[in-house]
Amino acid sequence: MKKENIEQNQYQDQVEGRNSVLELLESGKDINKIYITRGEKHGSINKIIAKAKERKIVIVEKDKRQMQEIAQTENYQGVIAIVPPFSYCEIEDILEEANRRNEDAFVIILDGIEDPHNLGSIIRTAETAGVHGIIIPKRRAASVNSTVNKASAGAVEHMKIARVNNISESIQKLKDAGLWICGTDVRTENYYYNQDLTGPLGIVIGNEGSGMSEKVRKNCDFLVKIPMKGKVTSLNASVSGGIVIYEAVKQRLLKTIDKIKK
Repeated sequence: MKKENIEQNQYQDQVEGRNSVLELLESGKDINKIYITRGEKHGSINKIIAKAKERKIVIVEKDKRQMQEIAQTENYQGVIAIVPPFSYCEIEDILEEANRRNEDAFVIILDGIEDPHNLGSIIRTAETAGVHGIIIPKRRAASVNSTVNKASAGAVEHMKIARVNNISESIQKLKDAGLWICGTDVRTENYYYNQDLTGPLGIVIGNEGSGMSEKVRKNCDFLVKIPMKGKVTSLNASVSGGIVIYEAVKQRLLKTIDKIKK
């Protein structure tokens, strides 16, 4: 590995792909420089170049071979932004975001999601659903990197993410703040659409293979599952998470409509 690449991995992070880099530019967050493939000055690349120049961000052209050496994903689409490491927040910052929006807190807790593509997909779904923040563990789980950023289509730039030492302790902190904790578990008899998911809420999504740890499971206030009618008896973690997240969105919307009618 070249010295330049080693230094980037130690002290910087990178965002790859046209949509992700555009989202990054529009978020106003710090960007150290942007690499583009020499000759790739067409389509959305022109928009990226224009926005980068507007923000006075250094643009460096490199040939395709050099770009492939720098890239951390295969489909970087001719553009890579070099940025400071992702800035995680505290749980208190997530709760404060809910207060700032004058909404019941809506938090996603990930108990050991290992696949960065799953993490990115969950972040993307959570951001579109209006979730106030996501909690992930520091150990034995995916963290935010260029793959996660690309899988989220840049949604990480708009989502508060806390990285914690202990998920169970974090759940207790949310409970102390008035949140109800909903776990997703195939062993329960309670279907997600029968459960009240309004009010201050945390939804736990477990590991892709083993689900939630037993300690986390016991710390949940209630458990829900998704009905399975096919021969395959499990869903991708990001898919199952999205189903439950949007059930909560639906219930909250209906509750708001009921209040307006009254």
